[in-house]
Amino acid sequence: MLGQFESSLSAALGTKLPASVGETVRHKNFVIIRVAPRRLWLALDDGTQGSSLAIDPDLGCSVCLGEGRMRFSLAGADIASILSTCIAVDWHAPTTAPGRAVQTSFHHVPVLLIRTSETSCDLVAPRSFARSLQDWLADG
Repeated sequence: MLGQFESSLSAALGTKLPASVGETVRHKNFVIIRVAPRRLWLALDDGTQGSSLAIDPDLGCSVCLGEGRMRFSLAGADIASILSTCIAVDWHAPTTAPGRAVQTSFHHVPVLLIRTSETSCDLVAPRSFARSLQDWLADG
């Protein structure tokens, strides 16, 4: 069933899906992230809400996470040293190379780090934690 779901979703999105956990696929104005063996997240680059995908309910479902999470885009030469003070991620490991994603925690709150380049990343965090995260980043 998973194969049918992924085939259907790939056709609906018009691109291949990430094959392994942590892999990302960039296509048009979105990034597809495999966050677990059977879970994919779709992050839109333009900040708009995604339209509901036509998914066969016998195969899977689509749930909008936008109301519960915020995405921060971070960039700069010192990003690795700033994030290392609060996130347990090895910036230089192959699992966190550009184009990869990793789930970790930021002061005991779960976040998804999406590595976008050598000096940039996105953090997807719960909306209830966004203000604290924003304040911490501004101080850093």
